[in-house]
Formats: sequence, C-alpha cells, structure tokens
Amino acid sequence: MALLFFFAMSKKFSLPRGTSDILPFEMPSWQFIESKARDILKFYNYKEFRTPVFEETGLFKRSLGQTSDVVNKQLLELASDKEDTLSLRPEGTAAIVRSYIENSLDRKEAISKLFYIGPMFRGERPQKGRLRQFHQIGVEALGVATSSPYLDSEVMALSVNILKSFGLNNFQLKINTLGAPEDKEEFSKQLRSELKSSVDELCADCQQRFERNVFRILDCKNRGCKRVVAGLSIGDSYLSAESKVYYEDVKKALRSLNVDFVEDSNLVRGLDYYTHTVFEISDSSLGSQDALGAGGRYNNLVSQLGGAEVDAVGFALGMERILLAMPKEQILAEDTLDIYIVNMDEQAFMEGFRLLNVFRGESLSADMSYKISSMKSQMRAANKSKAKYVVILGEEELKNGEATVKNMASSEQERIPLQMVGKALKERLNSIN
Repeated sequence: MALLFFFAMSKKFSLPRGTSDILPFEMPSWQFIESKARDILKFYNYKEFRTPVFEETGLFKRSLGQTSDVVNKQLLELASDKEDTLSLRPEGTAAIVRSYIENSLDRKEAISKLFYIGPMFRGERPQKGRLRQFHQIGVEALGVATSSPYLDSEVMALSVNILKSFGLNNFQLKINTLGAPEDKEEFSKQLRSELKSSVDELCADCQQRFERNVFRILDCKNRGCKRVVAGLSIGDSYLSAESKVYYEDVKKALRSLNVDFVEDSNLVRGLDYYTHTVFEISDSSLGSQDALGAGGRYNNLVSQLGGAEVDAVGFALGMERILLAMPKEQILAEDTLDIYIVNMDEQAFMEGFRLLNVFRGESLSADMSYKISSMKSQMRAANKSKAKYVVILGEEELKNGEATVKNMASSEQERIPLQMVGKALKERLNSIN
C-alpha cells in the first residue's frame, strides 16, 4: 500500500493534449500582438469587453446551430449533475451577444463596437495550428445603426490592418455573400438539389452534412468532396436583387479603401448565424490549417437569443496561427533586465536588498540572488538575465559608501555614491532606451 502511495505521489503530470504553455521567453511576442491590436482597435473606436470562459450550453447550441460541427463534435461541456449544463466557450460572439442583451446595450447606444482577447476551447483533434485551447482577438459591432455595407468593408479592412501591423503581408482576403436569410434558405435548397445525385461520392462526414448542414460540404478538404463541389453551377442565382446590390456596395467600399480581395463562391463559414457578407483570411504558409481569421455579418443572432431586432458584424483572428505566420524578424526577444545586484557578503546583501527597492522606485527593473555565492556565479546569473548594468557591493564599496557599476555592453566600470546610484542609473538607462 505504501509503495502504491509513493508511485501515486511521484507521478509527473503533463500538459493536457491539445494545449500549450506560453513560456516567459515567448511572452514578448504575445504581448506585442495584443498591444498592436489594442492600438489599432482604439483608432476604430472599439472598446474592450470581457465575458466568462464558460456559459450555458444552450447558448452555444442555439447560436451556433444544433447541426454545426462545433456543437456536435467539439463542444467541451463541464461535468454537472444539473439539467442546465455549462460549456467552455468555443468562440466569442455568442457570449458577447448574450451580455449585450442582458445589459440592454441596444437601449444605450445605436452602435456598440466591442472587442475581446482571450482563450477559446474546442474538442478538436490536435494538430499544428489547431488546439483544444486557443486564443483569439475578436471584434463585434452590434446595433440598429450597423446594417451598412460600409461597416462590413470597414470591419474587413480593420482585420487586414491588424494583421499588417504584425508584419504579415502574404495573406489573402476571401469574401462571399450568403444573402438575406431567405436567400440562404434558397441557397441550401439549390445545393441539396445539385448534390443529390453525388451524395455517394462524398466523404462520410459530408454525407451526414448533406442532411444536417449542407453548407459545410463546400469547404470540406476531402479530395472527392472538392471534385464534386467543383462541378456545381449555382453561382449567385439564390440571391435576391437587394442582396446583390448590398454585396456590390461591399466590394465597392473595399476597393475605395484599397483592400485587396478575391471572391470565393464556396466560402460559407460553418456557423449557422451568418447572413450576407462572410469572409476569411488565409495564409498558404500555414499548410492545411491556413485560416488566420474569419468573420461576417449575423443580422438575426441578437433576436434569436431573445434580444431586439438589431444587426451585427464581426470577426475573430487566431493568435497561435498569427505567431506561426509572423516573419522571424518580428518574433521578439525575451525582455532584458535593467540592473542585477551582486552582493559579496551578508552586510552587502542587506544593502543590495535595500537598493532593489530604490531601483524599482525609479521604474527600473532590478533583481539579485537571494543566496550569497561566488562573484563568478552571480555574474553568470547577471549575464543570463541579460542585465544592462551590474551593481557590485562588497566590503570596500560599503566602507566608502559607493557601488561599483558595470556597463555590461561596454564592460566599463565606475564608482557611484550609494545615495546617487538610483537616479544615475535611471539617467543612463533612459539615454539607452
């Protein structure tokens, strides 16, 4: 029994499959992405919004659609003995809409321009660029004043400009329209009619999608399905005259903003709430999982979830995929330390501990070893921390009321009075930065 307890206590735990740790040396690149995105979103007057990472399961089933792959295969439900279960959020839009309705934002402003940055969760089969926990930068514009092809084009331009700010330039914006809900229903009927004779040639998943969610067949990666889809000849025959005009205005507005795009009649998006404009941004360097982000218009979702009849449009960008696609020169190095203190004995340690607080009070990053060791060992730690300056304290320094300061880039050393060392190093570091 004791032996079993020993093995149980000594078991090493591993990272859950389909997730990743973001280690300290990786954080500067993540922070760079978040900071750049926030700067640009501010220019467009978007305000940050945060919702819980889990919601009632019914919210996702109603918003994403009972027949969507996300609901049927990928939703991660939390264990519960209650009838109303909870699920980790697979995307951000549903929770934003829920909060928009619950907090009556439609009564407070004609248009709510919101953004979020955070983790999403799906029970995916893990592979490069597809994780069970992944992070998104998302944008939602909701309200009675949002039904405009110019807002559609602005939202797409915003997504493009955010990606360009990260140093990405090899992506492609693909657009399409599903039309109004009535057009989308007609599109669904025409698809089934044209695909009916070829169902046996589709993959097993798409044979189920034929009845459950026929639009998903259009973006299936299976070669046989691609061959069948290539033979379709629906075009834009399902669109009403009004929807055609709306789509033409979207394209005209994009051109006025000098945003390059290609039209893709097979682009439909996999979530039930999309209507009218849909778009996807892809980068071929990512391989089969090449989507950097996607979005579109969802005019009926707010009312479907119990809110007012207001329109909306938005997108989400995948942060992990952005990092995979970013040029190497854009990947930032780990942050460096301003000052590392080397203490030669117990008395010096107490002074060094006091100086840490002085440096940090001057808004300088500073650290030291909390165990007294050889100077060689402490200098090695200073080098590892990439400190710009090393402050050395020993018996002689304390006797004279000074600190020996070493510039790690030039190896030059100087003596500075202890009372002045904080402000002196701040001046030197400010001149470097």
